[in-house]
Amino acid sequence: MDNTHYISTQLLSFETLEEIISHGKLLALSEEAKVNIQKCRDYLDKKMASHSEPIYGINTGFGSLCNVKISNENLSKLQENLVKSHSCGTGEEVPTEIVKLMLLLKIQSLSYGHSGIQLQTVERLIAFYNNDILPVIYTQGSLGASGDLAPLAHLSLPLLGEGDVYFEGKKVHSAEVLKHFDWKPIVLQSKEGLALLNGTQFMSAYGTHILMKVSKFSYLADLIGSISLEAFDGRIEPFHELIHFIRPHKGQIVTANRIKGFLEGSEIIEQVKTHVQDPYSFRCMPQVHGASKDAFDYVKKVFKTEINSVTDNPNIFIESDQIISGGNFHGQPLALALDFMAIALSELGSISERRTYQLISGLRNLPAFLVDNPGLNSGLMIPQYTAASIASQNKQLATPASIDSIVSSNGQEDHVSMGANAATKALRVLDNLERILAIELMNASQAIEYRRPLQSSDFIEMFLSAYREEVPLIKEDRILHYDIENTVSFLNTFQIENDLLILT
Repeated sequence: MDNTHYISTQLLSFETLEEIISHGKLLALSEEAKVNIQKCRDYLDKKMASHSEPIYGINTGFGSLCNVKISNENLSKLQENLVKSHSCGTGEEVPTEIVKLMLLLKIQSLSYGHSGIQLQTVERLIAFYNNDILPVIYTQGSLGASGDLAPLAHLSLPLLGEGDVYFEGKKVHSAEVLKHFDWKPIVLQSKEGLALLNGTQFMSAYGTHILMKVSKFSYLADLIGSISLEAFDGRIEPFHELIHFIRPHKGQIVTANRIKGFLEGSEIIEQVKTHVQDPYSFRCMPQVHGASKDAFDYVKKVFKTEINSVTDNPNIFIESDQIISGGNFHGQPLALALDFMAIALSELGSISERRTYQLISGLRNLPAFLVDNPGLNSGLMIPQYTAASIASQNKQLATPASIDSIVSSNGQEDHVSMGANAATKALRVLDNLERILAIELMNASQAIEYRRPLQSSDFIEMFLSAYREEVPLIKEDRILHYDIENTVSFLNTFQIENDLLILT
């Protein structure tokens, strides 16, 4: 079986991306892509041989230096200088799995034949991807305006034999890797540096990485919320389909159906209730979790368009014999979507923490802090503090980055998206959500033991049984840091079939 994905004009879907990553597929250019890239390069070479007028970024300086004309003999040096001068990222290193996505998405964008890139340059990026040669890139440095300039400069440095990469588990200088494979550094031609540095692949890779995880987190929020509902002796009526058909938001309907499915056959949910209503954090799970699902669905549409687009500048149009300078590098669509996603993720954490709070409050015949001998034992008192702290941090991180802008490049770039900041903090919100849900599971699984001998549904009992193999019941106080970390590990390794994650 051919374990190769061929880059082409065929729409790159999230399903395809997940397949490429999960199966460790290699990349190769289709014949269509090779032709498109080469035709565009040939056109540009021919154009530059006969054209003396300034064309932005090809025979001019960059940014506010756009009016400085560069002689033809310096066009290659111009592009090399661009990559080096823009390599000024700092802060934490970008996770390698996101760097690999950046490579893939940059290759895809360059393959359409509107960027003027050399074929050998794209082939070298593919070689980096296929051999797990992953440039060291930093999280700070991009305004999300003229593309992700600094991160993409660091992505491009190894083409020149500059900068560091991760290879075979070690951080090494790229020159060593080029020597290992007997590769010569790429000599950049006119426009190539700009084609590499302009683009939204830093933002896109972060967003894509998060989007490939959110369906699982959404599912886990529904599942753990269902266990909390059982533990709190909650009512099933708020999940009745009639309620949701008269307010038919897709995410709301999906959430209600999923929770009903989790609870099917439960003795706890079917027992007679003495209370008339549950608090909102239980009763309104379809409305709150569902709204986040709808937000993720919207964000996915934005990113699907973006990862199948050309995002550098200027763009070359062979058929109309035009080289047009525009703004496809501007990250505004992604910045807004990433902020929206961070808010939606934060809300899943916010409502989860409220369910945890309710469970430890000594209500509904549950002991205070879900432990025998409360007082002598603090039980699950303090994990709720931890969840509250993380939930509050998420609320702070959910403050939109996209409402900010700052002038750069001597006023030439006078409105920026801040999409890169939106991207990095959205990932932090996702990681934080994982811990909030882990803490809720600790509490819900503990609380449900006080409903025995009644049983929950077969599925929930199976899930809890698997969980108990990793995290034992708390009978007396112990160091709960380890319980939190083991719960996170359990959720990470818990496998969910893809068809269960699809919103239908």
